[in-house]
Parts: sequence; structure tokens; C-alpha cells
Amino acid sequence: MSLYGHKLTLPDQFVKRLSEYFCKFAFHYVMILGMTNRKELALAKLLQEIMKRRKRLPSQLGADLGVSHSTVLRWLSGMDIPNTKSCRKIAEYSGISLEKILAIAGHLPRVSEKDTPEWPEFREYALQKYPDELDDDMITMIEDLIERRRGRRYEHRKDA
Repeated sequence: MSLYGHKLTLPDQFVKRLSEYFCKFAFHYVMILGMTNRKELALAKLLQEIMKRRKRLPSQLGADLGVSHSTVLRWLSGMDIPNTKSCRKIAEYSGISLEKILAIAGHLPRVSEKDTPEWPEFREYALQKYPDELDDDMITMIEDLIERRRGRRYEHRKDA
């Protein structure tokens, strides 16, 4: 990056923080403007949750899904929704069913959320099931292993 002809290098941590703040700002800005359409709000929350779980920035998520970072930012801000091809990629990437992604994006009618049981977060489940055997470090390691395996499966599908 250059500023007035001088080369400017920013620490990675600063760039990451700046991107996180931008995402939060964009999300809250849309909320303030009165995003009344619940599907855009639900989609933005879903994408933020995916990025949080995968520890990804919008630009990284875009690269993983094969779309530009500006496309991801439009999805996050509610200005656009993913097409069905992108919904398929999001479903494969996140492990969420394609039907649910399509419904959240507005391509399918919403199915009743009460019909399907809500699964607890893995961390909550592990602490309830194995309170004496697993501590936070072990659970974090297991979560990382699961995410790596999902990433390998997704990369394998993307190459095919």
C-alpha cells in the first residue's frame, strides 16, 4: 500500500482488526438504515457465524467460495443475496444443509424451524457429555480438527 508516494506496510493483525470492524460497521449500518427484510438479516447473521467459526475474513471467505470479497460484503450488508450456485458452495463449505441455505437466501419458502431439533454447539455438547474428561484446550483442538477435515473435504469437492 502506498500513501503519498511512501510505501506503507501495515501489520497483519491491524488489517485483520480493521476488516472485522468494517464487517461489524457494515452490519450495524444496515441495521440502522432499517433492513426490514428478514431474509437479508438472517443471511448476514449466518455468514458472520460461518466466518467466526472458520476464523475467516470476508475476503478469505470469498476466496474459499470462489467469489469476490465485494460480493461477500454485499451479502453481509443485505444489498444482495447469493445465487443458487453460491448457496450450494456455502452449504458445502459450512456443512449446513442446502435447503436451509436456499431458504435463508429466499430461493425456497421458509420451512418451519420448530420441526427440526436445534443442535447445541459442539463446545456446549462436549462440556455436558464429558465434563471431567475434556477441558477447554482439548475441545478447541477437537474443533480445529473438525474444521480442518471440513476444509479438506471442501477443497476436494472444489477441485473435482
